[in-house]
Amino acid sequence: MRTIRGGASPVMIGRESELRRLAQLASAREPAVALIAGEPGIGKTRLVHELLTTVSAETVVLVGQAEPGSLSRPYEVLLDAIDGRPESDEEQLAALADPRRSPVERLHTGLAILADLIGDSPAVIVFEDLHWADSESAALFKRIADQRGPRLLIGTYRPDEVTRRQPVAGLLARMERRHTVTHVRLDRLTPSQTAALLAAATGAPAPLRAVAALHHRTGGNPFFLEELLRALPGYDVEVLVEQPLPWSLAEVLRRQVDDLDPVSHRIVEAATVLGHRIPFDLLADVTSMGEDELIAVLRDLVTRGVLVESGDDEFAFRHALVREAIADQMLGRQRRRLHETALDVLLKGGAADPAMVAHHARGAGRYDDMIAAARRGTALYLSIGSAYQALQLAEMGLDEVPDDTDLLSAAARAAWLAGLLDDALRYGRRWRDLANTTTDRAESLYLLVRIAWESRETDEMRALTHDIGTLIAQLPPGADQARAMTAIAQSAYLRGDPEAALLWSDRALALADEFDLPAVRLAALLEKGSTLTERPQSAAAGRKILSNLVDEAEKAGEWVLAARALNDLVHGEPPISPTEHAETLERMRVNAERAGFESLAVATYFKGRARLAVRAGDLRAAIAALKEGREQDRSYRRPGRWADYHGVFLAGLYLEAGELDQVEQLITDLAALPNNPSTMIPGLAFHLACRRADLPRAEASLEELITALPEQTWRSNEQAHDLISAALDIGLPAHRLDQMAAALLDASVWDAYRTLVDAQLAEARSQHAEALASYLSIAEAHILAPATRGTVRVGAARCLLANNRREEATAQVEAAAPLLAEWRGWRVAQLAQVRAQLGMAPVDATPAFTGPTALTPREREVAVLISDGLTNTELARRLYISPKTAAVHVSNILRKLGVSSRTEVGDIVERH
Repeated sequence: MRTIRGGASPVMIGRESELRRLAQLASAREPAVALIAGEPGIGKTRLVHELLTTVSAETVVLVGQAEPGSLSRPYEVLLDAIDGRPESDEEQLAALADPRRSPVERLHTGLAILADLIGDSPAVIVFEDLHWADSESAALFKRIADQRGPRLLIGTYRPDEVTRRQPVAGLLARMERRHTVTHVRLDRLTPSQTAALLAAATGAPAPLRAVAALHHRTGGNPFFLEELLRALPGYDVEVLVEQPLPWSLAEVLRRQVDDLDPVSHRIVEAATVLGHRIPFDLLADVTSMGEDELIAVLRDLVTRGVLVESGDDEFAFRHALVREAIADQMLGRQRRRLHETALDVLLKGGAADPAMVAHHARGAGRYDDMIAAARRGTALYLSIGSAYQALQLAEMGLDEVPDDTDLLSAAARAAWLAGLLDDALRYGRRWRDLANTTTDRAESLYLLVRIAWESRETDEMRALTHDIGTLIAQLPPGADQARAMTAIAQSAYLRGDPEAALLWSDRALALADEFDLPAVRLAALLEKGSTLTERPQSAAAGRKILSNLVDEAEKAGEWVLAARALNDLVHGEPPISPTEHAETLERMRVNAERAGFESLAVATYFKGRARLAVRAGDLRAAIAALKEGREQDRSYRRPGRWADYHGVFLAGLYLEAGELDQVEQLITDLAALPNNPSTMIPGLAFHLACRRADLPRAEASLEELITALPEQTWRSNEQAHDLISAALDIGLPAHRLDQMAAALLDASVWDAYRTLVDAQLAEARSQHAEALASYLSIAEAHILAPATRGTVRVGAARCLLANNRREEATAQVEAAAPLLAEWRGWRVAQLAQVRAQLGMAPVDATPAFTGPTALTPREREVAVLISDGLTNTELARRLYISPKTAAVHVSNILRKLGVSSRTEVGDIVERH
């Protein structure tokens, strides 16, 4: 565990309530998460230090800090926390750093390391400076928060240094939604707290004038105040304010090393350049100092409070601000010379960390070495799914060689995988424009088609497709031409042109077979299989292609292709087995995480979970999964992204549940975003208006929808059924229903959904026999979700009731009940209505009493008349009710008495 830096004051001031909150969490022996936020020097680390003095001796304490100001190694924070702990398993540590292992394997290794260190003991785990954390450390923090056990997980960060380009931005949003997080925001000290800190540090009350002056000079920043006292020891506080006080914290910190001898100065400056973690051996090599001499200097620097011993043979600055202040006063030539020495040492030792090599090469001005390390490191980080780190390294290289196509290619891929589509488009366009080989041009166009589609840049997508066609005409048959063909196939598939997609994928496959191009073959198979799954008549063939492709892609390390294929399998026709469906989804997530593919690993994964819940008939779980995914995936908020990856699906589920205000808010949110499909807002607005019985708004929205539908190249199974159901609910006339059906149904709609819509329309026309036959033909259709099959059963029951086939109607209602048991909204309301017509108790009703005492007064009156032999028509005439109502009374009486004939009713009445 690294050493915690402390302050000049013997007691912490102004943080008592925050400390109590954290101490309560630590002592509760329950899983808890706390995030401590504040500016540099505000006391985040001091608060953690004070907390750790309060925990019990049995508590395992692990504190790790992210590397500031440079690229971090994966799992930086965990490695820092366990550095020097003898109980750490060397094999596990090697596995954690092994780039040949997938991100998922390494993440599980990190969790296993923590589990071995902690066991069942209570624990406090601290991730310091999350704003600098690498993506792997951010992912690990989230997974630790998900685990059970008596552990408090703490993260500290500087809010002003969090940007969307850092993994912590997504982490903070996810933690807020998934967990009950204790937020601790540290503010600057008040004048009274400043006075208390001065009294604690000096041992005597401070005069008001001194308090006011020092509070004004430091702005209430406790670290600035403590360092000011440390820098000017021996002064009475009142005398201190008469001295020429420094106006900045940096000036205070630099004064602490002004009186160092030249050798110590050289060591401090070298340490500043080497980074936050300073290995003893590297420092010795860079400064050319002997071991004994260096130990003596380091001991003095630790005593002065400039450095702390953070691990075995490793040192760190007491505070990142100390390092920053010293670095700022060094001459550029000094820094370059030290960077160059460090670089030579690293290269001579065969350093495996390209990020560190690139950092020192850039500082030394040795740009060839820096660019070589950036290329090597970018490829390494992409291969292990660290998209953020790959992008940072690629951008470091591009700062010096902005026209390097290798780095532009890597930057475009990394930005796309990380979900930074605006950056991906910028780098991809430049890569295409500067491509000096046909291979590069074909590859860049292939990636740009995908990025343009995800960014909803439809005009650019069309232009790219035209460019690819031109390129194909210029190329001879071979690898480049085949790759360009897969790009056109991808474009056609994404634009909803299945004929063109199949044509070009088959042409690419022919070239792949002719010239033995396995990578092209896999890409072409993906486009072909995905296209085939879109059509009901070819879906089985498409699924077979994709299933076989996944195994091949995984063996070849083509994680993106494997993840995309699995995504199509998850969202296409569901397999018979729910377990198989869930396993496919999890496999997709694993492959997406291996590739660092954020949108599939997060957004699409939660959409898949929602679909699994729908397939299980659990509406609440489906809504919860989509809400969680929408909260975790930040990409829809970025300029140029698809409007909202989950919004339309979630609005549909809210419409199912009858949560209409939620739908209204989602429509408002979606309408404010650019690049919406032309049918999206009118479709949702029409459905909402129908459910609210707002006929004028429904008619207006329907006109917009019908006008926009020709622009939508695809048709949705669920959309046709849902919108027709809504139109029936509000009572639209038959000619409007027929117009809707004609516009919403085409050859791409599955037969079961087409039959369902036909049945609904036939029932609306009172063609009950035709409707019943259609309903019964799809009652067990697997493509229909349980809730939809429940609606099918209810529709069949209505048709049977219309023909007075009550016993059969009851059987259909009883079959519908379990299908709708975990559903809500209009489908359940329709079920309840038919149950009432049949005289059945509501599904959620408590079991009723049976026997004569269960009869209502009116039912007892009817029972007496039944015993007298009256028919339903005679009952109706005697009681001034309709024959239908009389029949309902009779049915209820038979059910409550537990008999099946009117004669039995008479026998019971005579006995009572």
